[in-house]
Amino acid sequence: MSGILDERALVEATKPLPGVGREAIRAELEGREPQPAVEAIGLLARRAPVFVTLRIVGTLRGCIGSLTPLRANLVEETMDRALAAAFEDPRFSPLTLPELERTDVEVSILGPLEAIASHDDLDPARFGIEVNDGHGRRAVLLPQLAGVDTVAQQIELTRQKARIPRGANLEIRRFAAVKVREQRSFATTREAPAQPSPG
Repeated sequence: MSGILDERALVEATKPLPGVGREAIRAELEGREPQPAVEAIGLLARRAPVFVTLRIVGTLRGCIGSLTPLRANLVEETMDRALAAAFEDPRFSPLTLPELERTDVEVSILGPLEAIASHDDLDPARFGIEVNDGHGRRAVLLPQLAGVDTVAQQIELTRQKARIPRGANLEIRRFAAVKVREQRSFATTREAPAQPSPG
């Protein structure tokens, strides 16, 4: 993600963030203040938009994020978006503590939105997209989603998610994303074809 950070350095620095998100959710469920395992220093002190995706055995259980940063640093951003994914995704009931024990947490750190010259600039394995119709209807789809293999699929899924009528003029912007996943014994390697919601 050339617009923000060296990707390899970012991946290494952000490895703790799924655990930060998990701790924020657990603390909320247990009625206490969260105690993140890392401090917002170095690359984690930067501001960047974040999506948090929750899955139980590969099945989507919540996904909320934003295209602009809402908090002061990546640690606070991850905590905020994790709570939203667990308790504010309108597609699901609030996450429970027993469910959390079976939940896999994934954090996506987004690069800046970029205009495209044509669909040739898109690649669902590398870039997520934002689609809007210029009339207030828009949606976002993260990259690297199982079952989304072509640009046409990516655009159509995002159009449907935004409830934009077929044939409408679409404005499409792309963004790079670095995904950081937990490595947990109960999690599968299969990704659900999630359609994340912007917060």
